[in-house]
Amino acid sequence: MKLNHIDLPVTDLEAAAGYFQRGFGFERLPAPAEGMAILRSEGGFALILQQAGSAVYPAGFHIGFLQSSDEAVYAAYRRLADAGLPLPAAPAESYGCLSFWCQAPGGILVEVSHRPG
Repeated sequence: MKLNHIDLPVTDLEAAAGYFQRGFGFERLPAPAEGMAILRSEGGFALILQQAGSAVYPAGFHIGFLQSSDEAVYAAYRRLADAGLPLPAAPAESYGCLSFWCQAPGGILVEVSHRPG
């Protein structure tokens, strides 16, 4: 089974969509309704964002982008820097993998990691 998409509420649709486009290379597709952004990753995964009056995620909730190598993790970190986005702590080893964590507008916690083996 392959995960196809995730649909998240956001309080600032344009800020959140722009973050994922600039920082993670998502392509914005035409949306069937106002107040919605459909973003597609290079691998075909769809991140759907919907404008909401409020969005509260439970403690620990996050989305993760698994990378193919440690170098890909560093490249993802550099992409955030090149896009002029706020930089989180640099990639570091944690629980047997190289990762970094960042926060997209609206409180969406994002993990970028490579797990060897």
